[in-house]
Amino acid sequence: MQPSPHQFDVPVSRFQVGSYTLAYRDQHPESTDSDAEVSSRPTILCVHGNPTWGYYYRRVFQHFASTHRVVAIDHLGCGDSDKPPRSQFPYRLESHQQNLADLVEHLDLRNVMLLAHDWGGAIGLGALLKTRERFSAITLLNTGAFPPPYVPWRIAACRLPVLGTLGVRGLNLFAKAAVTMAMNRNRLDPEVAAGLLRPYDSWANRVAIDAFVRDIPMSKSAPTYQTLLDLEQRLPSLANLPSLLVWGMKDWCFRPDCLRRFQQAWPNARSLEIDDAGHYVIEDAPEAVLEAIESFVADVEASMQS
Repeated sequence: MQPSPHQFDVPVSRFQVGSYTLAYRDQHPESTDSDAEVSSRPTILCVHGNPTWGYYYRRVFQHFASTHRVVAIDHLGCGDSDKPPRSQFPYRLESHQQNLADLVEHLDLRNVMLLAHDWGGAIGLGALLKTRERFSAITLLNTGAFPPPYVPWRIAACRLPVLGTLGVRGLNLFAKAAVTMAMNRNRLDPEVAAGLLRPYDSWANRVAIDAFVRDIPMSKSAPTYQTLLDLEQRLPSLANLPSLLVWGMKDWCFRPDCLRRFQQAWPNARSLEIDDAGHYVIEDAPEAVLEAIESFVADVEASMQS
């Protein structure tokens, strides 16, 4: 029987980050294949953005976990991870990158395919560059890894002094808007929307949503501007890795020009442009996205065996 599209019952594991615990899911194949055969397949490392969490990748677990190891992180402050106040954790891009790199090493992940969306692209690619020898492929979904060429007014408004935080943390406007504005082809099933919103049910639990918005560098003096600039300058060094770029072309946040910047850095990347899908591309066009990833993973495995 096929699992429900909103089902996400993968057990939570914990990883210590300073005084706090970071949640992640780690599902291995339950099959009769040999250990050597399983280990030769890429591990799929799923990295979410804002305001989502590991739940965004539940279909990836359902589709691939019977044959591949699948790991999904909840960044500190997100999902089922601890949510320390901003006075106790910096909530900067660089901090999230280091947390992910530490988790990759803690789990001793090898032959990893990064699968990243939204802020997860910058976080995941930063962690990849810190642990380069452990990665063998990249798949990106509507993301960026460079100083933002623009900031949509709907996001800029959430940065307004006092009022922005009141809206994001007090009324949950950012996360609630995302479950409608991030779609174009379809409307989210109410149970899926509830699943995406579930961890963000109070002022304290929305700390990271607000922090991610405020970490967007609006000027060169912003702390994360240099982190993103350094990342952008190192993108061409990853051009030799097999890469797949899947884009919902109706995304008003990570618009098609973000896709073009990756294509320029990685001229051999495979691309799938879904004309009528929005920012939550794996929710808007799940069959097309999963089929593209499955085909890409199969080709990566075949090239490694040849």
